[in-house]
Amino acid sequence: MKDTGAGSGPVVEAKGVGLTFQTNDGPVHALKDVNLTISKGEFVSFIGPSGCGKTTFLRAVAALEHPTEGTLTVNGMSPDAARQARAYGYVFQAAGLYPWRTIAGNVKLPLEIMGYSRAEQAARVEKVLALVDLAGFGKKFPWQLSGGMQQRASIARALAFDADILLMDEPFGALDEIVRDRLNEELLKLWARTGKTIGFVTHSIPEAVYLSTKIVVMSPRPGRITDVIESPLPRERPLEIRDTPEFIAIAHRVREGLRAGHGYEV
Repeated sequence: MKDTGAGSGPVVEAKGVGLTFQTNDGPVHALKDVNLTISKGEFVSFIGPSGCGKTTFLRAVAALEHPTEGTLTVNGMSPDAARQARAYGYVFQAAGLYPWRTIAGNVKLPLEIMGYSRAEQAARVEKVLALVDLAGFGKKFPWQLSGGMQQRASIARALAFDADILLMDEPFGALDEIVRDRLNEELLKLWARTGKTIGFVTHSIPEAVYLSTKIVVMSPRPGRITDVIESPLPRERPLEIRDTPEFIAIAHRVREGLRAGHGYEV
């Protein structure tokens, strides 16, 4: 497996991060006192109940939201500066592919916006489609692909400009369990081949434990971190690892962290 370089330096660093939204019904405290370091090459999952702020934190890393307390850096710079430096790719819950564009056309869209030459666009599209096992599907349209294939195309689009960080907001949440298992396996292989640093939001305990080197457990709003679990599992992970005592023990600790989070006063 490719050496991902985990532990060689902070990629994301949050210190006392809080985020409050102002609404017509008063302030909504989405995050409070979040302290977290993500190192290069780590696969970090965020898990917690709906509304706990896990997606809000991911969006703050991507400069789509802005903390109202504390400091947040990405590659040692502000999230806005990291966004301008094209430090990350973002995969949303829905594939978000344009139906009038082919798969190749969707994947190359950010490359067009960034001004890459046509030759470079074609080369990068071919490379990333192969990475997500969609070689030969570039001329297809989204409606001709299954939901799982569409989401893989969305991942390819996020990888097209070769950012070091991949942010994924419940990318497999709408898929059935069989497809989800396969994409979990493929995502681990992709991570091993590319050495990306991945931030991954999920509601699934088995998914979080199976994928991650680090699991961040969050409480109900205002979102706080109740536990950070460093996984002892090997990086080579067949699906059968989910039946091992080690896997079950980590899943139990995640579940206990989720229960403990409900003890916070909101």
